Amino acid sequence: MADGFNPQEMIDRFRERAEAVKKRNLPAVGGEERRLFIEQAERDFMDFSIIADASPNVENGILNLVIDLRPTTDS
Repeated sequence: MADGFNPQEMIDRFRERAEAVKKRNLPAVGGEERRLFIEQAERDFMDFSIIADASPNVENGILNLVIDLRPTTDS
């Protein structure tokens, strides 16, 4: 691992990827291909967003991502 690795920069890149997925244009396809494209975009957004919400740290050369998947409560 490079000495200059910054885990927060990695998290920021995932946040940018999630935003890019939201702005992605639909290709000129229809029917089943369109449905599959939309489903993949939804999965991409979810995956990128989960990593973007992580709290990163590096301990002894091991990258740890803490991701709270508990539902939020409206208090």
